[in-house]
Amino acid sequence: MDTPLATSVIRALLRHTPRTPSRYHRQFHTPSSARLRYTPVRRYQDNWDNNNPRFRQASSPPLAKKKKEVPGSLSTLFVRDDIKDAQAQGEWFPKNPFLQIDMSEEMRRFPMVTAQDLARRRERPRRVKMLVRDYIDDALYNQHYGYFSKHAVIFETSSPFDFPSMRDELDFHDRLADEYTRFEDALDAANPDGPNHLRQLWHTPTELFKPYYGEAIARYLVANYKLSMYPYKDLIIYEMGAGNGTMMRNILDYIRDNEPDVYARTRYRVIEISSHLAQLQQKQVENAHVDKIEVINKSIFDWDIYVPEECFFLALEVLDNFAHDMIRYDPDTEQPLQGVVLCDRDGDMYDVYTAELDPVAERFLKLRSRVVEAPYYHPLGMPKVLRKLRAMLPGNGNLTEPEYIPTKAMLFFDVLREWFPGHKLVMSDFSELPEAVEGVNGPVVQTRYNRKTVPVTTPFVQQGYFDILFPTDFDVINDLYKALTGKLTRVMKHDDFMERWAYLEQTQTRSGENPLLTWYKNVSMLSSV
Repeated sequence: MDTPLATSVIRALLRHTPRTPSRYHRQFHTPSSARLRYTPVRRYQDNWDNNNPRFRQASSPPLAKKKKEVPGSLSTLFVRDDIKDAQAQGEWFPKNPFLQIDMSEEMRRFPMVTAQDLARRRERPRRVKMLVRDYIDDALYNQHYGYFSKHAVIFETSSPFDFPSMRDELDFHDRLADEYTRFEDALDAANPDGPNHLRQLWHTPTELFKPYYGEAIARYLVANYKLSMYPYKDLIIYEMGAGNGTMMRNILDYIRDNEPDVYARTRYRVIEISSHLAQLQQKQVENAHVDKIEVINKSIFDWDIYVPEECFFLALEVLDNFAHDMIRYDPDTEQPLQGVVLCDRDGDMYDVYTAELDPVAERFLKLRSRVVEAPYYHPLGMPKVLRKLRAMLPGNGNLTEPEYIPTKAMLFFDVLREWFPGHKLVMSDFSELPEAVEGVNGPVVQTRYNRKTVPVTTPFVQQGYFDILFPTDFDVINDLYKALTGKLTRVMKHDDFMERWAYLEQTQTRSGENPLLTWYKNVSMLSSV
């Protein structure tokens, strides 16, 4: 039953201008001028006004934009004449005074569920409510209908690109497009049901620049291993979310061919949540490095094995798909309200806000206010008087724009501290993303239909058919990681890291342009010691 429904949904989305079929973006995203840099004020987490209504409800964009929304997602809300009366009489009111539906009865009656509660469900949830982070976890990772379990395919080439033979970066782009076409043609030819119009295909720097990208990571690992551990300890590498297993193979090939003494002491362990990808990675083990690799098919958040040894932990392009919580603020009291997703009997979704923060979100806000020193984007960034003036403008809501906070990243750092005390982290991800949905640190939400990328304007979409990926504020993440683990860190841009550890002549075109340096300008890397 998924295919006809999903097909109608995707066709509706084609009102948007198609984009290049890529999960990764090279452009910089310029934040809205309203998203001012915010120096944390430590009062609002601890001095909340309990007299405010308990629940607050969000709304869709105005009716003029209704046609661009996804059928089955956030519903249009209707007019209430007097917001003050609603505030006095009820437990909720909308962020937009012009649009609303009364969802207080559903908020009271629907059971609260988590992504773990839904993990074994074969059908998408209805008549329930859940935190936004649980909705995102379920949409991406549910083993029956989640995005990574059902539709996602990682692009790969049969052989590395020959960059020195290319004219320039545009030539590389053209060859990549040809490889995309050949790759999907082969998949469609092997599919007994014919072309798959809903295939979710994306690429990673590991695949585009193999083996050179993996070899740069390998040089970093070997150099740091020799500085502090060799020859007394083994080189133990953990990789979370290893995709097709290309990074694993490239790293081990490099160490075997160039550092045989280190290779003899190397052990490589993959932590993979997707059963499908774990099977692909296991096939890599069958072809090479049989005695070096172990694939562990489980979520990092279910990890329960204590690892006392010093080790390197690779988390490359994984934080972007970690679930976030959604917070809005009362512009007057600065009270944070947490987003809850209501799924009605038809599968339509509504985001409603409660002043009762769950312990994870509350802990994140308090921890951020205490340990993050650098200014960061925040809905309360502008002065209070300007917020009041802005709220008086026609069409503006009585809550701030949403802020997406990386609560699962915080829990990931807890796992590293508790179970991997001797780890050295190597993490990379997007510091900025274009075409994101409304909000501070808002995600890019997109799907593919008929080999074309289709972005949408809300995260509340048909589960399993849409990628939801977030930018990472490395100023915030760096301070949180240091506070939670006690590690010393270094943050650098992707091209700076590659200039230090890659052999750039291997990826340089005849014109002197180097896609390895220019294609991921919006990626940063964090490493610890």
